Amino acid sequence: MSGLFVHTWWMSHRRLKALLRNPGLVVMTLVQPAIWLFLFGGLFRKVAELPGFGAASYVDYLVPGVVVMSAVSSNMWSGMGVIDEIERGTLNRFLVSPVSRSAILNAGVIEQAVSTAIQSLIIILLGRLAGASYPGGVLGVVVLAVASILLGAIFSALSSTMGLLVRQRETIIGLSVFLLLPLTFLSSAFMAKSLMPSWIQNVAAFNPLNWSLDTARGALAADPDWQAVAVHGGWLLGLAALMIWLSTLSFRSYQKSI
Repeated sequence: MSGLFVHTWWMSHRRLKALLRNPGLVVMTLVQPAIWLFLFGGLFRKVAELPGFGAASYVDYLVPGVVVMSAVSSNMWSGMGVIDEIERGTLNRFLVSPVSRSAILNAGVIEQAVSTAIQSLIIILLGRLAGASYPGGVLGVVVLAVASILLGAIFSALSSTMGLLVRQRETIIGLSVFLLLPLTFLSSAFMAKSLMPSWIQNVAAFNPLNWSLDTARGALAADPDWQAVAVHGGWLLGLAALMIWLSTLSFRSYQKSI
């Protein structure tokens, strides 16, 4: 087990060094969320005045939505990195080395978690500049960041699985385009559940993006709903563990194919 930790440390170190050498990538992924935050925050600010909306301001409500949408969007491209490593031969060289196979996958999860955490905290700070308040305090903000990391892990594992099995960039692009907006608008990212059509409410109940939102908003409230945080956070954690396990299986399938 200690060998796995050592291998994971060095593989993660390698990937995080590459991330630090390309900080522009993290900045570029923040452009769209910033546009959504300031554009939607200003355009729909009066929505919060609707009866039953339940938020002090629309910006307060919007920040968690933009954070989780950013987590999905950025992590859906993980499969591209997998395809790049396959095409450069880097992945195959690791497979003939003594490095633990699990460490290779764990390093990718850790890199995406760090990147998602940085993006989430920057968006939260931008939200503060836009006038958002966080009644749940530091703990609520931490829960929001953790929920976005778990959500990102789900879609990072899905994208990596597709990269290992299909190995086509077009498939990763199509999957990202196909999932991002439907998942976002079939959730409470931009509109309170009480004001949604009933069929969207029913779909949202099974949407992991909505689980992340319920987890975050439950913790960010002035009187946090820790039961909702525990329930929806548990679902997120369970699904993330399942998707990472499936990506491990796809990795073994890739090993057998070479």
